[in-house]
Amino acid sequence: MEDLGELLLVDDDAVLVRVLQRALAARGFTVQGVGSVAGCADLLAAGYLPDFAVLDLNLAGQSGLRLIGQLLEAQPQCEIVVLTGYASITTAVDAIKLGARQYLAKPVDVDTIVNALLDEQNPDRDTAPEETLSVPRLEWEHIQRVLLDNGGNISATARALKMHRRTLQRKLAKRPARE
Repeated sequence: MEDLGELLLVDDDAVLVRVLQRALAARGFTVQGVGSVAGCADLLAAGYLPDFAVLDLNLAGQSGLRLIGQLLEAQPQCEIVVLTGYASITTAVDAIKLGARQYLAKPVDVDTIVNALLDEQNPDRDTAPEETLSVPRLEWEHIQRVLLDNGGNISATARALKMHRRTLQRKLAKRPARE
């Protein structure tokens, strides 16, 4: 089996980390898994330089996006994929702007992750999407963006949206609206 390189896996779900570690190792990666932002920072401070990284977007209330800059500073050639259970266009755009190669919504299979890490083809940026987003989906995207801008603070987000905090909490408890 071909050695594909060092892969850093950062997710606060210990079971998912173990499953992905085994599956990615079976596909040729040397996998190091950690469960927190601090664990990742400690590895980087110790001189660990991964070729690839798979980051969870939400790490026990902290944003995995903040790790992208640290990883790229330590290893500029690191290919980064962001995973999330709460996908939104705004966080996807933020992840790509910060330097992530790909942004994938959970649940995702291991082959999709491997393809995202290794695929040299870029999406065709010359084609426009065929359909526009629905109004509920646009609302969800806007709420997620304002929430991110307010560091996840529900009260500050509700004030910014001129919405009652409980109304915002109800909207956030629902699944994202379909596109």
